[in-house]
Amino acid sequence: MTPQHRSTAATDTARRHIHVDGVVQGVGFRPFVYGLAARFDLTGWVLNSSAGVDIEVQGPPADLDTFQAAISAEAPRLARIDRVAAQPVPLDGTDTVFSIRHSASSAGSSLVSPDVATCPDCLAEIFDPANRRYRYPFTNCTNCGPRYTIIRSMPYDRPATTMGIFEMCPDCLAEYENPLDRRFHAQPNACPVCGPRVELVGTYLPTGPDDDIAKAAVLLHDGAILAVKGLGGFHLVCDATDRAAVARLRERKHRPDKPFAVMMSSLEQVWEYCHLVDEEAALLTSVSAPVVLLYQKAGSGIAPNVAPDNPMLGVMLPYTPLHHLLLHDAGVPLVMTSGNLSGLPIITGNGESQEKLGDIADAFLLHDRPIHMRCDDAVWWVDRFAGEQDAARQPLRRSRGDAPYPVRLPWQAGQPILATGAEMKNTLCLLSGHDAILSQHIGEVDSIEALNYYRQVLDHLSSIFKIAPEIVVHDQHPGYLTTRLAHELAEVHQLERIAVQHHHAHIAACLGEHGHKGPVIGVAFDGTGYGPDGTIWGGEILIASVDDYERFAHLEYLPLPGGEAAIRRPYRIAWGYLFTLTGTIPDIPALAGFPAQEKQIVAQQVERGINAPLTSSCGRLFDTVSALTGICPTTTFEAQAAIALELAARESDLSRIAPYPFEIDEEEVIRVGGMLNSIVEDARSGRRVSDISAAFHHTLAAISVETARLARAKTGLDTAALSGGVFQNRLLLRLTRDALRAAGFTVLTHRQVPANDGGLSLGQAVIGLHRTT
Repeated sequence: MTPQHRSTAATDTARRHIHVDGVVQGVGFRPFVYGLAARFDLTGWVLNSSAGVDIEVQGPPADLDTFQAAISAEAPRLARIDRVAAQPVPLDGTDTVFSIRHSASSAGSSLVSPDVATCPDCLAEIFDPANRRYRYPFTNCTNCGPRYTIIRSMPYDRPATTMGIFEMCPDCLAEYENPLDRRFHAQPNACPVCGPRVELVGTYLPTGPDDDIAKAAVLLHDGAILAVKGLGGFHLVCDATDRAAVARLRERKHRPDKPFAVMMSSLEQVWEYCHLVDEEAALLTSVSAPVVLLYQKAGSGIAPNVAPDNPMLGVMLPYTPLHHLLLHDAGVPLVMTSGNLSGLPIITGNGESQEKLGDIADAFLLHDRPIHMRCDDAVWWVDRFAGEQDAARQPLRRSRGDAPYPVRLPWQAGQPILATGAEMKNTLCLLSGHDAILSQHIGEVDSIEALNYYRQVLDHLSSIFKIAPEIVVHDQHPGYLTTRLAHELAEVHQLERIAVQHHHAHIAACLGEHGHKGPVIGVAFDGTGYGPDGTIWGGEILIASVDDYERFAHLEYLPLPGGEAAIRRPYRIAWGYLFTLTGTIPDIPALAGFPAQEKQIVAQQVERGINAPLTSSCGRLFDTVSALTGICPTTTFEAQAAIALELAARESDLSRIAPYPFEIDEEEVIRVGGMLNSIVEDARSGRRVSDISAAFHHTLAAISVETARLARAKTGLDTAALSGGVFQNRLLLRLTRDALRAAGFTVLTHRQVPANDGGLSLGQAVIGLHRTT
């Protein structure tokens, strides 16, 4: 039955067609419009189209004005309106009611809602014994639930989602068809009678509770490791307070040191274990419900091997009813780490999980709602020192709850653009009109499995947003699989192809977020980026705009003995740097335990230039200093050394620490020999490691400011943009930003996409737009 609102005709009557762009499907927008029409006693209709929401409304002109203003002013909390366009149309004398019509296809495309955390109303239902959805793990409504991960095509209707295989029972159908019900046209609507179901699978299962989620909680109490199917894929789960269980998970997953994320049942429980400021609490409880980096309280009770030697903890709240029930029944915080094999995409299928995770998990908590698009958890942090001009919330990984909502640009693309992103922390970006649509976190695209996942994401986003790229933009690195894919797509589809330098893309991403065309002084510090001269860049000061750049200054080139393999052994990088700068490798107390023969091999590699590529990487400087101080001479995960150095520096009295010496020569090469020699002397003399690390951070900030001053003197520019993975270091970001502002610079930092390679595709797209406009 089509829902209708009856109205009487007015003598002074007009009619308008109103089109609404933005995230306006799957968020309760049509019943909202229906309610507005009822309030103002208007006739007409509303429907979902492929391009957004279309409305025709008829009544007194003054009421139409008020109605149109209310669309933006009172929109549902999950809606994100980009544009409301209205035009007069002829009166329709047959229109005596306001109705909600069935969806219609059109030439345009509508934005897609990200997945949304469980709302308070649904949460109350699943814990209410009198409610028909009591303990039902797939409860949802128009205010919450799966969206992006279940959508197969647009418009957003149930048959176009993975819920299409579940036929609604009469009770659910009545809710679905009632425009005054909060489940009106909630496409994933379901209940225990007609919807998806969970199943606990394993060799040894408890005989106690009948409820499979309650049984899973019993297993977790007994120290088991579970593979739990969630919203966008599987998690590997164990009791976060059980040191032995966490150790088993680390051993089985071959992940000795990298911190695990933890899910806690409520904000009150987070307060028990972590320090929390208001902005962090707001981020945790937001509809996107990301992982948020927090400081643990001393003696919190979280097993120390959850985040070894790290006072910080990645925490998230339950974002599906299944998670809420599991955390409630377990009664303790739970480790929730991606259910995948190392370096491969997160697993989504029931059969695949048992095949690939069978050596890790003791049991599997499965369900039968298919996941169409895998999606890892997003990770954010709050900058407690952010100024009024800065964004307090900073993304480290933009994924579930964020994607595929676009970054809105002030410039319009003349042709649709695909930006393929980087190899590490990959996202891709489709740019159409003003909307830069970034994918969820894809990860490292360095395997066939990852490349296949990448293609699935590209095909899916291209389909649901109806974008057929005419330009493909990629990194200059010839060996990236994403570069090879760009060449393939350009050849097969006759696309224009544009190669973009890695660090220029970093700065362009920051400029794109701020709607700033440049030129600016771009400080791009990261670990690895292909340089046009064939070396590895990573410590760059650029004069950059959205279409071009000039390399103004850079860290001096130093060798990487053993190539990329040295990144896992920072002590080799330290030896190689010192041999290059001094002609010898001095004895360093922290490195005394490593083989003397290996030291000689490193010296020979560097001297002869054998497998010792040159790099200006700032990230490798972090590796070097971590080795010289003994903080982290070897690593098992990316940025481990840098994280350890930052944490050490925070134990120092920063205000009393001076930077180390450095030089900038006539060719604007930043010489770091004085700094490294001083660090060696400090390490030998027994200076506190925290003070050495603090002085190193101050030095990098001082390098940024001094080179920016030189650039300003030559160019007149007084705006600086900070980007690259090194600026995920909270301390360095603060020191550099504050020092630049004290020197009279306007400073731009990231606010919508990560400073790391996860934001690179946005920068590529921005450059592609301006080079082809």
